[in-house]
Amino acid sequence: MKANVTYWLDQTAQRLPDKTAFADERKAVTFGELRTQAMAIATQILAKGLFKKPVVVYLEKGVDVLVSFMGAAYSCNFYSPIDIDMPASRVNKILEVLQPSLVITTAELSEAFRQYAYEGEYLLFEEVSCAAVDEEAVEAARCRGIDTDLLYVLFTSGSTGVPKGVTINHRAVIDYIDWVTETFEITEKDSFGNQAPFYFDNSILDIYSTIKSGATTYIIPKNLFAQPVPLLEYLQEKKINTIFWVPSALIVVAKLKAFRNVDLSGTLQRVLFCGEVMPNKQLNTWRKFLPDVLYANLYGPTEITDACTYYIVDREFADEEPLPIGRPMANTDILVLNDKNEPVTGDEIGELCVRGTSLSMGYYNNPQKTKEAFVPNPLNPYVPETIYRTGDLVKYNEYGEIIYLSRKDFQIKHMGHRIELGEIETAVSSLEEIALCCCLYDEKRQKIVLFIEAQLDKAYINERISGLVPEYMLPGKVIALPKMPINANGKIDRVKLKELL
Repeated sequence: MKANVTYWLDQTAQRLPDKTAFADERKAVTFGELRTQAMAIATQILAKGLFKKPVVVYLEKGVDVLVSFMGAAYSCNFYSPIDIDMPASRVNKILEVLQPSLVITTAELSEAFRQYAYEGEYLLFEEVSCAAVDEEAVEAARCRGIDTDLLYVLFTSGSTGVPKGVTINHRAVIDYIDWVTETFEITEKDSFGNQAPFYFDNSILDIYSTIKSGATTYIIPKNLFAQPVPLLEYLQEKKINTIFWVPSALIVVAKLKAFRNVDLSGTLQRVLFCGEVMPNKQLNTWRKFLPDVLYANLYGPTEITDACTYYIVDREFADEEPLPIGRPMANTDILVLNDKNEPVTGDEIGELCVRGTSLSMGYYNNPQKTKEAFVPNPLNPYVPETIYRTGDLVKYNEYGEIIYLSRKDFQIKHMGHRIELGEIETAVSSLEEIALCCCLYDEKRQKIVLFIEAQLDKAYINERISGLVPEYMLPGKVIALPKMPINANGKIDRVKLKELL
């Protein structure tokens, strides 16, 4: 059994050495070049005596980042990307947690990186990616590795804004990508259009499905996601047939009706999404214009290697209905537990918990937070077994599918009622005039506050959704914004919205 994802690259580079693996605006790299350059970087890392240590990658989003990731993996170290636009305070917090000995960057960017609290060594990409390869040294390192060695650490802020380093090992990624490529029948004939930043877990599907299958991934320029028509034209031009985007990106396309200007019916085959709730209103627009595409809703936090449940859309939904997050992926078990740590029954609401190979090994250098989220399985007192408590509240529908309701910390007590803010968001999202919305609770004034990206007043909204939610769930205040704040991962920035309460 191969214990390291780099063996996929070995096989694909041997089979398809001259096929493009990844391409950005400036350059492209074939599978053969990707392997050679990654091996060169690995050789330089090993020459510094590093083994199973964190390697920071500080580069502009593009092909070079992915080459560096694979270089770290070949050397049996693990990578952690830091975005060049990340606030300095966050970068310093990440460096404080990681304590890295090495940063892969460029000569130009290394000057910017020297402002941070870092005193380790630098590898300059333009120098090391074309250095000599020591195959024997790299193979010797790989042979010492096992599949539970870390592959990467991605930092997630969660709801508090404090970064936590989610650790994922090789076995978890192998397990997940085996499922992805089999379920969606990904082959070398496919091409991905990447939207997710490389410090965001959604990118794992694009990167490693490509490396395993021999597909091609095009790294879509970020500015296109504000220009729906040029965005769809890009998909058409590059013959991209598979996308895995956050719903916010899909919503923008549906809102501006770009489909009328660009026909993707002969191009796009799969539309996968994950990261936040996908409103059926906008999904129905996609389905109307592209009825023959496979649509799939994937669900899961970074702590379980991107996703743990999925729903392939197989029936019609009204605009105001919630879209199921479906059923567990293969080799993953979902426990929905109530307040007594018992499995829910009927349509009882409970917290979604996960067990299986896909689980993170915990938060890097943070035993306290790890202990809070990764806990013993209360249903298995016989042997030690860890489950991850997602903090997400769900229930089962009449089809036995899981329905996401809200974050546990989005559950509020208002006027004597327990309320899931996500349920209000689903109702508001069904309104034709609403593209993006978000609900928060103002504890001080005890008001449900609705933020919308539209010019509508509270009376109008409450009248329209009064048939969808009880009176006690109607927003007490509506704040209309010209533009909803979006964080770096493409999700609605709830931290910024809280500042407006």
